Amino acid sequence: MLSNYNTFVLVAPDCPVTTGVVPTAKPNAKPPIHVLQYELLTRHPYRFTLEDLIYEVHIRHKEFPADQVREHGEEIRAALFSKSHPCMRASMLPKKYGWGVHYDSDGRLAIYAMETEQYRQFAEGDAGGPKLVYAMRNKRA
Repeated sequence: MLSNYNTFVLVAPDCPVTTGVVPTAKPNAKPPIHVLQYELLTRHPYRFTLEDLIYEVHIRHKEFPADQVREHGEEIRAALFSKSHPCMRASMLPKKYGWGVHYDSDGRLAIYAMETEQYRQFAEGDAGGPKLVYAMRNKRA
């Protein structure tokens, strides 16, 4: 099972922005994974675990028809998770776009722009707060 619990992913130390930026897709192009992640996590905070988010992004990114997902969803999911997947530390959201990622005590995800009060409260950390980890750097140190 993929997931962290009670963890906050801070933006990467070399993140190129100073505020959360809404990622966008190029016109007439399939939305990239980080755009799908952003859309799902802003519309449905604390709804998805990492595994659920990866699956939902996968079926949207690959544009599986709804009837195929209904009929073969478990097979699609099994095939998807037969390989390993990176955690949200590797997502473009905290690496490039300025969004921190919170895993609650149930492993469900929400994102917070780096300029928000909620981000600051998580980032300051306290004894009862989430474990703090940085997103992966964009370039090698």
